[in-house]
Amino acid sequence: MAFVSGSSSSSVAEGSPRSQGLGPRAAAGLVFGASAAVLVVEIVALRLLAPYLGLTLETSTMVIGIALTAIALGSWLGGVIADQVDPRRLIGPSLGVSGAVVALTPAVLRTTAEWAPAVLLLIAALTILVPGALLSAVTPIVTKLRLTSLAETGTVVGRLSGVGTVGAIFGTVLTGFVLVSRLSVSGILIGLGTLLVVGAALVEWRTRGWSGTPALTLVVVAGGLATTVAPGACDTETKYHCARVVADPDRGSGRTLVLDGLRHSYVDLDDPTFLEFAYVRAIASVVDAAFPQDEPLTAHHLGGGGLTFPRYLAATRPGTRSRVSEIDSGVVRINREQLGLGPGAGIDVRAEDGRLGLRRLDAGSRDLVVGDAFGGVSVPWHLTTVEAMTDVRRVLDEDGLYVANLIDHGGMDFARAEVATLGETFEHVAVVGEPADIGLAPAVAPEGGNLVVLASDRPVDLRATQEALNSRRTGWKISTGDDLTSWIGDAQLLTDDYAPVDQLLQPSGTRSSR
Repeated sequence: MAFVSGSSSSSVAEGSPRSQGLGPRAAAGLVFGASAAVLVVEIVALRLLAPYLGLTLETSTMVIGIALTAIALGSWLGGVIADQVDPRRLIGPSLGVSGAVVALTPAVLRTTAEWAPAVLLLIAALTILVPGALLSAVTPIVTKLRLTSLAETGTVVGRLSGVGTVGAIFGTVLTGFVLVSRLSVSGILIGLGTLLVVGAALVEWRTRGWSGTPALTLVVVAGGLATTVAPGACDTETKYHCARVVADPDRGSGRTLVLDGLRHSYVDLDDPTFLEFAYVRAIASVVDAAFPQDEPLTAHHLGGGGLTFPRYLAATRPGTRSRVSEIDSGVVRINREQLGLGPGAGIDVRAEDGRLGLRRLDAGSRDLVVGDAFGGVSVPWHLTTVEAMTDVRRVLDEDGLYVANLIDHGGMDFARAEVATLGETFEHVAVVGEPADIGLAPAVAPEGGNLVVLASDRPVDLRATQEALNSRRTGWKISTGDDLTSWIGDAQLLTDDYAPVDQLLQPSGTRSSR
């Protein structure tokens, strides 16, 4: 672009963009759509990667960081290249190639996770970086085409920057509130890829009277077909998880709920008293030792999964009323459609956040609160803090019991911090788990996995609890008093202001089942 020295309003050199068929509305539409597409890709990438990398702070940080890198790289290089090449030749290829990559992403990532997991991070980065950079380049390219004089530079740049930001907001809201709840991850990405390729064809036809996109269209079609046969597809994609229900080949009525590749719950459709997972047997042992046999309870459950323990309470303590806060409405639907949850079971399942569900309960209204909410292998941080535990204590009656499932590994830094946090709220706290994990077998290196913590303002019957654990052949021990104090050590308290749960959790070579 050349400006005449000394002039307050100089026109661009020959070939003014005003004559190139890209008016202000078309320019705004391109920038809006490209910016929205970048955010759709970013949000959906988080869901696509969760089954393989976990739904953790690290995964979210990585995806956001790659997306921001793509935006910065595309904006910078797009402006540089637009100064060297006719901008009209760049928009169509940017949209078309990004559309092809987006459409292929589900098949490529799932196949890579199955056959070449060592390079999954690299491939995942490229599937976000390439389309993100190409789409982000659209804004400086279009800006180059729209600039005609120094007098309107600020107006054009400011307007298109604002339109791009609005497009990003639109893409975020549309994906989070509409697309994810109505379409599969594969459907969103293939649909977006198709729209981008169609947009590329329209731009090519409008600016150059020619469509160079038939090959890219074939790529999009191939991506859709490949996704149908790629490994790792879900039976059901909920708002938060890739979900499957797997039949137990050794027990005809047994079903395992698998969320993002992790076994979250085991349900026996015919016998709800059958408890497959050791941690559920431990929770049952704690509750059975704490309350008289067959006595109905009023319980609240933070996290639902397959509702294994609410079903157990309903079967063993007739008249029990359980209210469940399960954030994922898709998991609630799976319970009703595939796991046999019917009316009249005394189980009230609500699709709500656990912390918000606690706030809606009256003080002293529950005999029992059970914590079994997970995002990946981590308890959501806002359910671990002193403030959250204070709310748990509020809803329990004077003899009430809080029991929670935790997962940790290595130095057990998170588990120790959570137990220390409970000690700030409740008078009596104990932990049950594998002896090595809770400091009762120091000669053996802790492997980690599930622990169950219990807290109350009344004394815990240690002997009855241990006998119940032994009768269910868990192999777990109970730790309290000086042993527990020694195990907790100098662990930090978790608060709403500071709860680095993801950082405290130690990585493990295997992903634990719940």
